[in-house]
Amino acid sequence: MNKSRLINKIWQSKPTTEGAGVHLRRAFGSEREAELFDPFLLLDDFRSYERDHYIKGFPWHPHRGIETITYVLTGDVEHGDSLGNSGVIGTGDVQWMTAGSGIIHQEMPKGDSNSHMEGFQLWANLPASQKMMPPRYRDITSQQIPEVTLDNGVLIKVICGTVAGTSGPVTDIVIEPEYLDISVPRGSVYVHPTTAGHTVFAYVFSGKGFFCEESATEADDNSLLLFTDGETLRIEAKDEAVRLLLVSGKPLHEPVAWYGPIVMNTQSELKTAFEEYENGTFIK
Repeated sequence: MNKSRLINKIWQSKPTTEGAGVHLRRAFGSEREAELFDPFLLLDDFRSYERDHYIKGFPWHPHRGIETITYVLTGDVEHGDSLGNSGVIGTGDVQWMTAGSGIIHQEMPKGDSNSHMEGFQLWANLPASQKMMPPRYRDITSQQIPEVTLDNGVLIKVICGTVAGTSGPVTDIVIEPEYLDISVPRGSVYVHPTTAGHTVFAYVFSGKGFFCEESATEADDNSLLLFTDGETLRIEAKDEAVRLLLVSGKPLHEPVAWYGPIVMNTQSELKTAFEEYENGTFIK
């Protein structure tokens, strides 16, 4: 019999500001929490309905040693970088950026015609062996993200991973991640298979759900749930539907040295990165 995952921790994301004054909610994102969520480092919820809360954006800043995954629900985000890349991530799109050895970029949320801006940014760590790999982008349009509808009406957008034989467009990532946008209709249950040994967490952003077998813990909008190890995860929607991100990945079990937008394995590597940024040798 498969071992069901239980809830390890549950809490609410916290309001904060980042960049040039973007109002967002941070689900997790500190060196102290890095071991808990290994291989993931940070999850920001940048849903906002006032233009002044996001329009100043995230001007030019460096990244090294990580991957940033931006998933836009509503609105547009313009981006550009030191390699000459530029473009727009629109409603339903995903950008999977591997900073690797180093990139300097900017992300400028523009919202939609109603001044609504909704989305998430997830940071995933790179193993020591790949922290200095060449930077790369994977821009995935909403049309490239498959949707799986189960018999009970559960709808799953598969960004990364496989559900009911359908695989998402992002592959060949060393941490073997799964990134799903799951909608469970009222009165339905979804039991999702998970890889034993992988870190699994959920972030609820609409409605209310009940998680796991024994505790059947209730979680609503802005709730982050970190689960114990196991091979299945149960999600139930009772009186109202629930929509959530479900993310998992293989832990790296490596030391983390982290300051701002750069994450390395040692303080010496971190110091080198910032020295290179200051003297103009950051981009390889």
